[in-house]
Amino acid sequence: MKIVVIGGTGLIGSNVVKRLANQGHEAVAAAPNTGVNTLTGEGLAAALDGAQVVVDVSNSPNFADDAVMSFFKTSTGNVLDAEAAAGVRHHVALSIVGADRLRDSGYMRAKVAQEEMIKDGHTPYTIVKATQFYEFVKAIAETGADGDTVRLTPAKLRPMAADDVAALVAEVALAEPVNGLVEVAGPEAIPLDELARQILKVDGDPRTVVADPGTAYFGAVLDDNSLTPDAGFRTAPTKFADWLAARAAR
Repeated sequence: MKIVVIGGTGLIGSNVVKRLANQGHEAVAAAPNTGVNTLTGEGLAAALDGAQVVVDVSNSPNFADDAVMSFFKTSTGNVLDAEAAAGVRHHVALSIVGADRLRDSGYMRAKVAQEEMIKDGHTPYTIVKATQFYEFVKAIAETGADGDTVRLTPAKLRPMAADDVAALVAEVALAEPVNGLVEVAGPEAIPLDELARQILKVDGDPRTVVADPGTAYFGAVLDDNSLTPDAGFRTAPTKFADWLAARAAR
C-alpha cells in the first residue's frame, strides 16, 4: 500500500515512514526537502498519485498567531484537495489533546481549524490527538527562560514518548478510518515544571526551573485538566523515568 507522510522527514514523520516501510508498505516522505511543498502545492499531486492513505504530521515553522493559522489552513486545504483528486481513501492527521479548550492560544486555535477542515472534507479520516512529547519539553522550557531562570506552569500533563506517538499513527494509518478521534496520552500525570527540571538536570543545564501558575503555555494559562484527555483515551507505554534514563545514557 502506498502511504504518503506529510512532514515525513521530521521527528514523528521519519519514525512513521520507517515503521510503515518495515512492514512492507511504500511509505513516501513528503516535505520541502523531498520536493513536496504543501503551501505552494509543488510536487503534491505527483507524490499523492496512487496513494491510498495520507498521513499529515507536518508543523508550522512559525508559531506566531497569524503565521501558524495561515500555515495549517493553507497546507491542509491543499492536501485535502490533492488527495480528493487522487482518490485517497484515508486521511490521518496528528493533533493535540485539549486544543479545543485553549482558545487563548493562537497555535491551538490553528490546530482546531485544521481539525474542522478535515472533518468537513470529502476523504474519510482519523484524527489522532496526542499529549505533549517528552522530546519537546526542553523547547517548551525555552519559552519561559529568562537568564538563569526558567518559569513554567506546574499544571499537570500526561506526556508521552515520540516513539509511542509514531507507533500509534502508523497503526491508525493501516486501519480503517473512524471518521472521528483517537486520543492517546502518557501513562502518568506530571507537572510541566517538574518535567523540565528533570530534563535540564540530565542534560547538565544549570538553570533553575521555577513553578509559576501564571506563566502562559503558548498564550494560554493552564490548569491540571487543560491538556489531559477525557475518558476513553489510549495509554502510551513509555514511562517518563524510563525515557529519561535512556536520554541520560545517550
